[in-house]
Amino acid sequence: MVLQATLVKWALGSITTNKASGEYIMRNAGLEEAQAGIKVARRNISILRYADDTTLMAESEEELKSLLMKVKEESEKVGLKLNIQKTKIMASGPITSWEIDGETVETVSDFIFLDSKTTADGDCSHEIKRHLLLGRKVMTNLDSILKSRDITLSAKVRLVKAMVFPVVMYGCESWTVKKAEH
Repeated sequence: MVLQATLVKWALGSITTNKASGEYIMRNAGLEEAQAGIKVARRNISILRYADDTTLMAESEEELKSLLMKVKEESEKVGLKLNIQKTKIMASGPITSWEIDGETVETVSDFIFLDSKTTADGDCSHEIKRHLLLGRKVMTNLDSILKSRDITLSAKVRLVKAMVFPVVMYGCESWTVKKAEH
């Protein structure tokens, strides 16, 4: 995900109870073919969904409000209610306070989606350090096996590749790596 190059705003919320109703709501809200969203490889991406988590994305605050209101309206048509307490906004620039149905929507500087922390400023250094620490923890748990003289070096290498590398590298495709972190 490219967060630094554009003004990207996020709204998160658990707005669906199951996949079928989520797809129905998003399709009827027009989000699948929406012109809103952020440009990625010449395509507009306005929505990311996984299980009951929904992330809306837009280039401007007005665009995001419009997307969120469409989702809210379509949800209400099928008897679902947008949970304002679980709805968050993250912006890479200044943002005004939002109110929906008299409730203020919380503004955050970061959030976790699919076990990856995304920050408003696009800084991935904390996420990279977190994954390195998780990898170190796995290495510590494998310590007795790795020190064993009964296990071949090639088996130990395969074990590290199978158990440590995936933990360290999970989500790395979206990291922005600085020269100092190389």
